[in-house]
Amino acid sequence: MPLPRTSATFVSPIVESRRWVDGATFPADRPLLNVSQAAPVDPPPAPLCAAIAQAAQEDPSAHLYGPVLGRPELRAALAAQISDHYATEVTAQQIGITSGCNQAFAATIASLCGEGDEVILPTPWYFNHKMWLDLAGVSAVPLPVGEDMLPGLEAARALITDRTRAIVLVTPNNPTGAEYPERLMQAFYDLARQQGIALIADETYRDFDSRAGAPHGLFQQVGWQDTLIHLYSFSKAYRLTGHRVGAIATSAARLGEMEKFLDTVTICPNQLGQIGAHWGIGNLQGWLAGERREILDRRSAIEAGFSPLAERGWKLLGCGAYFAYVEHPFATSSDEIARLLVSEASVLALPGTMFQPTDDPAGQRQFRIAFANIGTDGIGELFRRLAAFQP
Repeated sequence: MPLPRTSATFVSPIVESRRWVDGATFPADRPLLNVSQAAPVDPPPAPLCAAIAQAAQEDPSAHLYGPVLGRPELRAALAAQISDHYATEVTAQQIGITSGCNQAFAATIASLCGEGDEVILPTPWYFNHKMWLDLAGVSAVPLPVGEDMLPGLEAARALITDRTRAIVLVTPNNPTGAEYPERLMQAFYDLARQQGIALIADETYRDFDSRAGAPHGLFQQVGWQDTLIHLYSFSKAYRLTGHRVGAIATSAARLGEMEKFLDTVTICPNQLGQIGAHWGIGNLQGWLAGERREILDRRSAIEAGFSPLAERGWKLLGCGAYFAYVEHPFATSSDEIARLLVSEASVLALPGTMFQPTDDPAGQRQFRIAFANIGTDGIGELFRRLAAFQP
C-alpha cells in the first residue's frame, strides 16, 4: 500500500525546534535568545489594530466568504504599489491574494506541476518550499549556491530537463539573507523564458531590501506575466503573521488555474487580514520605512560586531533582510550543536541541516540566525554567548 503523502517529507524545522525548548527553564541572568523564526513577535501597530477592530464591528463582509482571489480593493491597491515600486504597470487582474505566502507557493506549484515534475531550488533552500514539493509529488532539484550565496546560471541550465517546470529564487534570501543582483535576476528570467519554464520569485522580504528602488526590472519585460510568478507576504511588512495574507502577481490566466486550488483549500483568504493589509498599504508606508531602517541597523550591527566570532573561526556567509547565515568552526555537526546551544547558551537557532539536502555536508557547518526580533543589544549578547560556546 502506498504511504500517505505526508510521510514523504520531514517535520517542520520550526515545529521541531520548538520541542527543544518545551518545558525548559533558563537562568534569570541568561534568558532564551530565540533567533529561530523569521517572523515578528510584536502585534501590528495600534492604528492598524484599531482599523481591524472597527471592521470586525462595522463591516459585515469581514465575517463572510469573499472572492477566492481576494478582495478587489486589496488586489487593486497591491497592483498600484507594485507598479509604483517596480516602475511598471500591473493590473488588479494580475494579482491574487492568498492565505499567506506559503499558500501562494503551493497554489503556484499546483498550477505548474504534475506528479514527477521537477522544480529547481537553490540550496540552502527555504524548508517549506521543499516540504510542499515533497507533499505535491514534485522533485526538488538542488542548485548549490556559490561562496557568495548566489546561484549560478550555468549550473541551473545544466539541471533543466524535460520535466523541469520552474526555477525558484528567493530574494532577499531565506535563509542566507543574500540580495540577488538585478543582472542575476534578469539572467534567470531570460533562461526561464528561453526554456519555456516559470521563474518563481519569492520576494517575501522585499520591504527590507537594503537597495533603494526596484531590485530588478523583470516586471518591465514585455509579456513578463508569461514567465514570472511573483510571490509576496504582508506578514512581515505589517506584522500580520497570524492573519495569513500573501499575494501572487502573474497572468490572469494562470491565476484562474490557481483559483481552483485556492477554492478547494480555503475558499477565500481571511477577510480581516485583507482589510488590515489594505489599510496598511494606504496608511503605514512611513511606519514601514522606519521598520526597514531598524532592520538595516541590525544588519549593520551583525556585520560590525562579527569580528569576535571571526577570531574564533566562525564565518559570516550572508547577511540581509531578517537573516545572518553563518558557518561554525567545530567538528560537531550543526544539528547536534543546535541542541547544545539551547541547554548551554540559552540560544535557539536553526542548523544548516534544516536548509540543505541530507546528503550535502555543507549544512553540518552552518546556522541561520533570524535577528528580526532581537535589537542591537540582543545581537551583542548573542555574539558573546556564541564566542564563549564550546561543544
